[in-house]
Formats: sequence, structure tokens, C-alpha cells
Amino acid sequence: MNTVKVSALQDFKEITKMRLALSVVFSSIAGYLLGVEVVSIKTLLLLALGGYLMVGASNAFNQIIERDLDALMDRTKNRPIPSGRMTVQTAFIIASLFTIIGITVLYIINPQTAMFGAISIFMYVSLYTPLKTKTPLAVFVGAFPGAIPFMLGWVAAAGSFGIEPGTLFMVQFFWQFPHFWAIGWFLYDDYKKGGFFMLPTGKRDKGTANQVIIYTIWTIITSLIPVFHVTGDLYITPISAVIILILGIFTMLKYAIQLRKKKDATSARKLMLMSVLYITLLQIIYVADKFIR
Repeated sequence: MNTVKVSALQDFKEITKMRLALSVVFSSIAGYLLGVEVVSIKTLLLLALGGYLMVGASNAFNQIIERDLDALMDRTKNRPIPSGRMTVQTAFIIASLFTIIGITVLYIINPQTAMFGAISIFMYVSLYTPLKTKTPLAVFVGAFPGAIPFMLGWVAAAGSFGIEPGTLFMVQFFWQFPHFWAIGWFLYDDYKKGGFFMLPTGKRDKGTANQVIIYTIWTIITSLIPVFHVTGDLYITPISAVIILILGIFTMLKYAIQLRKKKDATSARKLMLMSVLYITLLQIIYVADKFIR
């Protein structure tokens, strides 16, 4: 009985991609702390819950749609649906409930937050997911819902969209490209089994590596824009800007250049891990800068 419960809990975590969902919640909370004047624990909890449900719904719908392709890849063949541990009907109920409850929870914060949450689910499920087997431009489309969480927190705090959440969106938007191309590189063979087109040139070549470097540089540049006082109430001090620049050079850019030199899966995996470290520390630095200065 205990084994069954553990298995059911594990399947629930997998169908909603709990670790990914928690990282999205982290981004949303960071955005909220940047945009709020007085922290509301109620709003913070609603944002965390709504953000988790939003991502969980998107991932569950994604796994329903890609269940046959997931069965072809080593990385995904043991997921709940292709392994037969969970029915499509059960997954659909989870996804639908998460969507309804998630958007409702975000609506309680304000209608704008709910709207962006709904847009995120729609773009991820209806546009990004089907395009993954059609064109490498799927990564570009997927970067939109992927970049929403950071700005979503600011919208939850301010109740409106402006230059500040737009900047947060842009930072995470450009970050998506080196991050997912790195994943597409070291999982190239497995993705090929499922017919997914994740790399910009379709190959693990110099062209893809060059684009990884270009978008890495754009990520670092956009991360530094708030230091110039051109992004409204979103501002970082020169000290934080220098820290972010050094962080960007010695995490993402260093490993992006290494990937171009070696063109191997190990370098791509390191870049992926460093990109996660970069965006996490960036958000911490932004928040710390606001409350310390």
C-alpha cells in the first residue's frame, strides 16, 4: 500500500514536472519582490500556488500530446503515461483542474496576472508543443511562455504591465535560447528518436554554437540594462551590475565559448547547468540589491 502511494506521488510529480514548476515559482516570487512596495504574504502564497498550477497544467497537457513520442526516447519513456502507470484521462483531469484552479488563483491577485498565466499555458500547449516536431523555431515560440514567470511576479505586485516587467521578460526571454540549445545539444540523439527539432541549424555544428554565444551575450547585456536608469522603478546599483557581468562571463559565456571549441555533449551539459546557476543568482542579486541599497 505504501509503495502504491509513493508511486502515485512520484507520478504526480513527474506529470507536473515538480522541479521545473518550483523553479518557475522561484522566478515569479523574485519578480514579485522586485515590484512590490509592501510584501503581502497572502499574495505571495497565491502567486506561488497559481504559478505552480500554471506550469503543472502546461506540463501535463504537454505529456498527453507527446505521449507516443515520449515512448520513443530514453529520457522520457518511463514517464507516467508512456509507461502505462497513468491513463490519458487521469492526466487530462489533472491538467484541466490545474488550469482552472491556477487561473482562478492568479485572478484573485489581479486580472492581469491571470491573463498572462492563461497566455503562458496556451502558448506552451497549443503553439510550442506541436511546433517541436516541425521546426527549430519552436524554441523561439517556447521562449515566450518560458519568459513570463519572472515578469508575472511584477505584474502581480503592480497590477499592470510596463517597462519594468517588460525588462524582466526580456532577460529571461534571451536566456531561454542558450539554455535550451544546450539541452538540445547533449540530448540530440534522444530528441532525434522523437523527431524533435531543437537546434537552430538542426545540427551540432559551428552555426549552432555561434548562435549560442550570440544569445548568451544578449542575455548578459539585457541583464545589465537596469543599471542605466532607463527601466522605470526597476534599478540595480553599479556594484550589482559588475557582479552580474562577471557572473555572466565566467558562467554562461565561458561555457558557451567552450562549447564552440569542443562541440561535445559534456560542454553542452555544463553550459546548461551554468545557465540555471546564472538565472538563479541573477534573480537573487536583483532582489538583494533592492532590499540592501
